Amino acid sequence: MSGILEGKRILITGVLMESSIAFHAAKLAQEQGAEVILTAFPRPTLTERIAKKLPRPAKVIELDVTNQEHLDRVAGLVKDELGGLDGIVHSIGFAPQDALGGNFLNTPFESVATAMHVSAFSLKSLTMALRELLTPGSAVVGLTFDAQFAWPQYDWMGPAKAALEATSRYMARDLGKDDIRCNLISAGPIGSMAAKSIPGFSELADVWNHRSPMEWNMADPEPAGKGVVALLSDWFPKTTGEIIHVDGGLHAVGA
Repeated sequence: MSGILEGKRILITGVLMESSIAFHAAKLAQEQGAEVILTAFPRPTLTERIAKKLPRPAKVIELDVTNQEHLDRVAGLVKDELGGLDGIVHSIGFAPQDALGGNFLNTPFESVATAMHVSAFSLKSLTMALRELLTPGSAVVGLTFDAQFAWPQYDWMGPAKAALEATSRYMARDLGKDDIRCNLISAGPIGSMAAKSIPGFSELADVWNHRSPMEWNMADPEPAGKGVVALLSDWFPKTTGEIIHVDGGLHAVGA
């Protein structure tokens, strides 16, 4: 029996650690029959080392989503490798340290602008950089952290994720006519490199210990990775502009 991504060509960003959602999305995508290409910044060699743990080899392309020269060349590099694309996974987020950890009221605009550019605008800029390669029926899948709420320590990454969620809806609106879907996975906290960069992250993650209807394992990115792969597949052919929660159900309950 073939996998649900058999024959699909998928570009995945953000594979930095074996514990990341992006790594597990890449692993599961390969297991489900996809050809996978990875992008990395600022240390492609780190991603190349992690990529060796995937079931099959995957080429790594250096890509800074805030660098227009990088964006201008990425489609050519991907075309040379895969010929075209059937899916993009956006797993990119960054905020300077002064935009996190309880400093919300004192963060300068320059740091907020960086967080917005890297974490939200890049969903649009990455997709449009690769637009010419996307076939009808393609899927763009991003990763968010539920922006309905103000989380402890998360500070300006919260508004950045809210901007990402809005960007995904507008992209769904404008790309739908070309039969390209854009959806997000809203995952619970995972002990990834991004999480380690947030001061006081354990306080945020502890919310799941008290409120999540289902037990949440912060060391297990696979459920979120499965959600990404499902949205990349043809099993959601008319789902776009959606946010699928893979968070143990916490989004559905109050205190």
